[in-house]
Amino acid sequence: MTKKITSLPETVDIIVVGGGNAALCAALSARESGASVLLLERAPEIESGGNSRFTAGAFRCVYDCVDDLRQLMPDLTPDEIARTDFGTYTEEQFFDDMGSITEYRCNPDLVELLVKRSRQTLQWMQSKNVRFQPIWGRQAFLVDGRFKFWGGLTVEAWGGGPGLVDTLTTSALNAGIDICYDARALSLIGDELGVCGVKIKHNSAIHKVRSKSVILASGGFEANHEWRARYLGSGWDLAKVRGSRFNTGDGIAMALDIGAAAYGHWSGCHAVGWDRNAPEFGDLDVGDGFQKHSYPFAIMLNANGERFVDEGADFRNYTYAKYGSVILSQPGQFAWQIFDAKTTHLQRDEYRIRQITKVSADTLEQLVAKLDGVNAARALETITAFNKAVQQDIPFNPNILDGRGTEDLAVPKSNWANTIEEGPFEAFAVTCGVTFTFGGLRIDTNGKVLSTDLEPIPGLYAAGELVGGLFYSNYPGGTGLMSGSVFGRLSGASAADHVKNNQ
Repeated sequence: MTKKITSLPETVDIIVVGGGNAALCAALSARESGASVLLLERAPEIESGGNSRFTAGAFRCVYDCVDDLRQLMPDLTPDEIARTDFGTYTEEQFFDDMGSITEYRCNPDLVELLVKRSRQTLQWMQSKNVRFQPIWGRQAFLVDGRFKFWGGLTVEAWGGGPGLVDTLTTSALNAGIDICYDARALSLIGDELGVCGVKIKHNSAIHKVRSKSVILASGGFEANHEWRARYLGSGWDLAKVRGSRFNTGDGIAMALDIGAAAYGHWSGCHAVGWDRNAPEFGDLDVGDGFQKHSYPFAIMLNANGERFVDEGADFRNYTYAKYGSVILSQPGQFAWQIFDAKTTHLQRDEYRIRQITKVSADTLEQLVAKLDGVNAARALETITAFNKAVQQDIPFNPNILDGRGTEDLAVPKSNWANTIEEGPFEAFAVTCGVTFTFGGLRIDTNGKVLSTDLEPIPGLYAAGELVGGLFYSNYPGGTGLMSGSVFGRLSGASAADHVKNNQ
C-alpha cells in the first residue's frame, strides 16, 4: 500500500488533477492499465473529495429487472425484494430523460456513452470495493405495504458521498496511486508534443512535475464568486455554494489557457432550494442536509406572499436542479416552503436536522405572521385561493404523476396538490444553493480535451463536472456521480493508452 505523499516526484506517467469521484475513478482506471499515477488534491485531506463528499451518493443507471439490481446490490434480501416495486429504468428512459430535461441540447455522443456504460461502470466500481444499496429513504414511498420507487433513481453508494470518496481513496492507495493533498495545480506544462506535466503549488513552494498525460477532474467554477457573476449572470454571486470551497474553475482555466475549447451551458448550473441561513460553502458535518427537496408536497411563497413556480410540475428528480435558479430570481432571493399536517410525513430526512430555518403554528394566521420577510396578508390570500383551486376529486398518490392539480390559478400546480388547511403547519425558509456549473471543456468520446480547432490536445483528458455538453438548463438527479464515474474510467484508460503509445 502506497502512503499519502508529502513531497512531489519529478516525473510520473499520469497526473490526475482533482480528488473527487471522477478523479479517483480516472486514477484507478489508469492504474489498472499499468501506468504510474499521481493524484493532486487541492484541498487538505480533511476536506478532500470535492463535491462528491457533499453528495448523498445517488447514481442514475440503467436496469431492466430486479436481477440487474441484485448484481449491483447483492445484499438485497428476498424479503426486501418481495416488498419492493423497483420498476425498471431502461436505456430508452435514460435517453429520453437526458433529452427532454436538457431541451435536447445535450451532446448525443457523450450521452450515449453515459447511458450505455452506466451499469457496467457501477459493476467496475464494485471491483474497487464500492458497495451500493437502494435509496429507500429518499426515492421510495410505502404504498399498500410495498415500497415503490419512482423517478428512475434507485441506487446509492453505501455511506453516501463520504463513504464513496473514502472507499475509492482507500482503493487508490492500495493500488499504488500516489495522492498529494494541499497540492494546487496552477498551470499545464506543454511542449511540441502536447501536454507534458503540471506546475503545482505545494507546501508554499512551486514545483513542476513532468508526465506523459494529464487528466483534469477538478470540478466546475461554482465556488468562484467572480466567475458566477460573469457567466451565470447578475445576482449569482449572492447564491450559496452547496459543496467544496475549492471548486473555483482552476482546471478549466488551465485548459483554456493552452487553447482548449469551451463547451456547454456556461450560463447554466445545477442549483437547488437550500436552507436560507446555510453557510457560504458546504458544511461537511451537515453534508447535503441543507437541501429541501420535498416541495412537490408543499407550496412555495416568495417575499410578496405569492406562489411563483409549479411545485408539482414533475418528479422532484427532474425539477430540483433548476428551481434554485427560480428561487434566486425572487425578491430577496428566498422563499418559504409551506406544509400542512397531511403531508409532513412525506418530508425527506433533511427536514429533521438541527441546523434548519423553520417555523410552525396551529393556524394559518399564526403561520404567515412568522414568515420572515413575507407580506403576511397577501400570503394568507394566496393560500386561501390555492385551497379553493385544488381538484380534490382526484386521488392523491405521491408515487406517480397523479394529475391532482389546481384550476384557474395564474401559477398552476400540476400534481400532488393538497389544501393547506390542516394544522399544525410547518414552513421552511430556502434560498439558492449552487451544486455545480454546466459550462466546461469539450471532450471527444475517448475523453480527450479538444482545442478550439476541435482537434485533440495530445496528452490532455478530462472528466467530471468540468466536462461541458451534458447538461443544459436542468439535470436529472443522480447523473453527476454517474457521469463522473463513466468519463473518469474512460479518460483514465485513454490516458494510459497514450502513455503506452508514447514510450
